[in-house]
Formats: sequence, structure tokens, C-alpha cells
Amino acid sequence: MSWKIRPLHVGTLKNFPTAALTYHRDFGQVSEVAMIMFLITGGEHPVVVDTGTADPDATYERHGYELVRTEEQHPLAALERAGVAADEVKTVINTHLHWDHSSNNDLFPNARVIVQRSEIAYAIDPLEPSLKAFERLPGSTPSWIRAIGNTITVDGDEELLPGLSVVHLPGHTPGSQGVLVETAQGPHLLAGDCVDLHANWEGDAKLSHIPSGSFTDLAAYMDSFKRIERLEATVVPSHDMELTATEVLG
Repeated sequence: MSWKIRPLHVGTLKNFPTAALTYHRDFGQVSEVAMIMFLITGGEHPVVVDTGTADPDATYERHGYELVRTEEQHPLAALERAGVAADEVKTVINTHLHWDHSSNNDLFPNARVIVQRSEIAYAIDPLEPSLKAFERLPGSTPSWIRAIGNTITVDGDEELLPGLSVVHLPGHTPGSQGVLVETAQGPHLLAGDCVDLHANWEGDAKLSHIPSGSFTDLAAYMDSFKRIERLEATVVPSHDMELTATEVLG
């Protein structure tokens, strides 16, 4: 099976603190951060990986961030431009359940939503520093709950379709997972927020790979980096603006 990966640009966070993406680096700097929904085609049905944020007003109200999203960048509009209707998507994979990766799961009524069992458990009852990212604050219902009836859990690595597997990559969150995709150009790993930017994976003079500034378990995070190395796949970050100019991967 040979899949194709299309990064769909579904909005941009403005003035986002760069240090939240690069561990102990870039304090006081801000960046534009791409919200990416990945469309994977070439198999028996289209697959979506991560579903992006809520609308700009809800994003500001709940999280205090400025989200710029044109009409063409609405997830359904971006999908339609790629030639796919929402009801054709039979599988949605959340790399994790932070608000910026899972807020539109309910847009795909015919899809099973694949999440790690450990991620569901933590998202329901996170530690205090994680409450906001999982939208578990008073008066706030997590967006991913709207699709709970279609949500299916996995426990660790699992092949979901021929040539398409999830790989457990804990650290950023307990149930973070990557999506390993076999393409004509070799295996590609959609790494979720284990790798926010190309710079995280490329590293610097101090670290071979740079964690995000947000994590629940740093030891597990570093082990996940080693695991990604062993996969020998092309690593695709989750939030790099460079992806907005990329039409197809693989």
C-alpha cells in the first residue's frame, strides 16, 4: 500500500511563545504556529490525522491565543479543496487530545476516532498543569467529548490499515502517538507534538533532539526520540509553518 499525505493548513496561532515549543530556549520570543490537519489518501478510504482548533473566538475565549483562520482554512473547506468530503473519512487519528489537535473530531460523522487508552485516561483527569490544555477547567467541556460515541482506544502500537500504523510516543502527554505511513517515498512519521517543528528534530549544539516546552514525562519523551530514530522514517512535525507550503508528502 502506498499512501499520500497532504498537510492541510487550518489556521495560524499568532504571537505564540516560542519557548513553549523549544525546551529552555527562545524565552521572550514569539512565533506564528501552523495548525495542520493531515489528510492521508491512497487506501480504502481517506484518513485524517488531528482535527485542529475550535473557531477563533472560542480559541481566544478558552485559551487566550489569537487564531487567524480564513474561510478557506476551515477544516471542512480545506478538506473539500483536497477533493474529499467529511462523510468519506472513515478513520480519524488524534496524536493526542490537546485542544489544538482534537477540537473538530465531530465533523467526521462516519469516522472511528483512534486515541491511545492512556491518553483518554489522562485527558479525563489530568494533573493541574495540564488542565487548560485538555479543556478540563470549570464550565468548559473538552471539544473531543462531542465525538466520544465514535472514539475507539488502542493500547500501544497497532496497524490500523495496511501500511498505516500508530506508534506510542509518550512524553508530551502520556498517550501521545505518531502515525507511521508507508508512501512511495518511504515511511513517513507524523510525530504529533513529540516534534512540533523541524528544529525540534534537527536539534542543536546542546541536544540531538529538542523536546517541546510542554510535557508530562521528560524521561519518556527522550525515550520516544530514540524510538523515532529506530523507525528510520521521514519525520513530519505537527506545527511547522513550512508545511503550509507543502502540497503532498510521500
